[in-house]
Amino acid sequence: MKFQWRKWFRVVHRDFGYLFFGLTLVYSISGIALNHLDDWNSNYIIVRKEIKVDNPGRFHPKITKPEVRAILEELGENYGYKNHYFPESGQIKIFLKGGSAVINTETGNGLLERINRRPFFREMNYLHYNPQVSWTWISDVFAGALVILAVTGLFLVRGVKGITGRGAWLTILGIIIPVIFLLIFFY
Repeated sequence: MKFQWRKWFRVVHRDFGYLFFGLTLVYSISGIALNHLDDWNSNYIIVRKEIKVDNPGRFHPKITKPEVRAILEELGENYGYKNHYFPESGQIKIFLKGGSAVINTETGNGLLERINRRPFFREMNYLHYNPQVSWTWISDVFAGALVILAVTGLFLVRGVKGITGRGAWLTILGIIIPVIFLLIFFY
């Protein structure tokens, strides 16, 4: 009896596709997010808001915590005061839970910045960066599975649409694209 390698490739390809579906989503979505770090912060949502404090003369060098809290309440910012200091003359920085505010002590103009964890993407990015040795093993198994999926996928379709026909040209193109990119931008 002849070994039916195409049948086994189909079984392995199908079952690995199901088994590694979740990891494929994690690495592909987080990979896209990480590719665009210059466009957006995929780990945090940063909201900046201009603020104006009335009577900025209240920001004297010996301002107390209750006084700073009162000013924040006037701004409608009850975000959990932590601390404050004067990084330079004419400026106060107020640390808040999940953000900070920098205010000009002469004009009262300032900028409030809030930082919140971005749900969904932050967790996927965490996994993408291989946070622990155990996860590195999981990602290595996944990488090996991708190799198996790529190879078995080549032989699933027969005839002119398979690897001996159109599939061969598409496979060659898929190899040439990264080679050309490397030749242009790497060497």
